[in-house]
Amino acid sequence: MTTPTLLTPLQLGRLQLPNRMVMAPLTRSRALQPGDIPGEMNARYYAQRATAGLIVSEATQISRQGQGYAFTPGIYTDAQVAGWKLVTDAVHAAGGRMAIQLWHVGRISHHLLQENGQAPVAPSAIRSDTGESFVVLPEGPRRVPCDMPRALETGEIPGIIADYRRAAERALTAGFDMLELHSANGYLLQQFLSTNTNQRTDGYGGSLENRARIVLEAIDALIDVAGADRVGVRISPHFIRHDIQDAQTEEIHLYLAQEFNRRGIAYIHIAEPDWAGGPALSDAFRQKLRAAYAGRIIVCGNYTRESAEARLGSGTADAVAFGRPYIANPDLVARFEQGAQLNKPNPATFYGGGEEGYTDYPLLGATVAA
Repeated sequence: MTTPTLLTPLQLGRLQLPNRMVMAPLTRSRALQPGDIPGEMNARYYAQRATAGLIVSEATQISRQGQGYAFTPGIYTDAQVAGWKLVTDAVHAAGGRMAIQLWHVGRISHHLLQENGQAPVAPSAIRSDTGESFVVLPEGPRRVPCDMPRALETGEIPGIIADYRRAAERALTAGFDMLELHSANGYLLQQFLSTNTNQRTDGYGGSLENRARIVLEAIDALIDVAGADRVGVRISPHFIRHDIQDAQTEEIHLYLAQEFNRRGIAYIHIAEPDWAGGPALSDAFRQKLRAAYAGRIIVCGNYTRESAEARLGSGTADAVAFGRPYIANPDLVARFEQGAQLNKPNPATFYGGGEEGYTDYPLLGATVAA
């Protein structure tokens, strides 16, 4: 069998991808206000990158309660659905395919972002000491420490699952090809998974299986709406930001992988922990994950073309997602094909703002205005 490369086509669930280069979900904080609505500028940005095998949208909150940062888009109002339809129409017109990443931040939030100034919610009333939210104060937008959350009542959790279901339905109405459940990076679902952030004593806490229950209920809701072959999930074993310290991180993620395999979802998308200061995933864990899950595995985390090709060659991944390279290089596929030099991203324009650092990175052969 020929070793796949980044430019080899790939069947991903219901989709046939022309290559194995995925545009990673990238928070850019440029939704229209008021209402956190995607607009024409967002449509141009994503359509510029439509040669990716798959675009995964920036994390998109499933509800007002699920928001932790100002200017991030939602998928819970009709106006947001209409805005996202502009985006998916533009991506499809450019020949691309797009998944939406469905997001609830849990405790990584602030009362200024919550309806009626309520406290954020979490598995347990444990504040993230190092976590920050992005809010709008009278003097302007700024990062602030997260608020103390309140613990979700057991009877509230079905409402969270219902929010995921409604978000999935709205995402299909908005024209997305696939749905990605965000169960990574220290947000609500990983807060339930982690031994230090979940101190519950009900059916959603204690045992490994109980801590994983909400993730499986959420994935089942997405499957009910879209079918397993249009559903993926993002996970981040060994993630340590947002004060995540999970004593069973490999065990619980391998359990989830087995459950995802049983359900036949299209892919697992791994946010590798070393970019955030965590330990690199071991080859042994990668092999165990591959053995537990027969679907497609996407990896993401500071990959270059060379290291990505090596990962595909190892057999422990089927596709590779790129983040910052896609910020600065809308034509990343062509640049890799031609061995061309990459544009360098400008971190000062990553979050918030307008076209600068968003839609104005030059294509191959273009010249930058003086």
